[in-house]
Amino acid sequence: MSLLKFTRPHKILFSECDPAGIVFYPQYFIMFNNLLERWVDELLPQGFAGYILDQRFGLPTVHLEAEFKAISRMGDDVQLELQVERIGRKSITLRQVCTSNVGELRMQVTQTYVTTSLETHQAIAIPDELYHALTQQQPV
Repeated sequence: MSLLKFTRPHKILFSECDPAGIVFYPQYFIMFNNLLERWVDELLPQGFAGYILDQRFGLPTVHLEAEFKAISRMGDDVQLELQVERIGRKSITLRQVCTSNVGELRMQVTQTYVTTSLETHQAIAIPDELYHALTQQQPV
């Protein structure tokens, strides 16, 4: 099973909406961050919490492009998806989308994450275990 594309269903919650009952745009970034955490939970045996807390690696955003195409309302069932677009030496670029259950694009982002040491807060090479999980091959 390839985890270079990862999709999960999501129901739009009251807490994600503004008074008009539509998703307040920053909430999409929270949804995508939660999706990223679930994806890393599937990729690595220690999961996202172990990657951050035990191994002391970070995965901050260094570039983000967003495009809003249609509104999502409270109670809507949507699909959240991430797909690996690029694996670099120190960074990973993901395309993340929110679509309705019938495929209407609601919102999409292209987001680049850099791997860092939480001790030095400097960019580091993608850790071997994560690199291997992403590429399905031995690190070069």
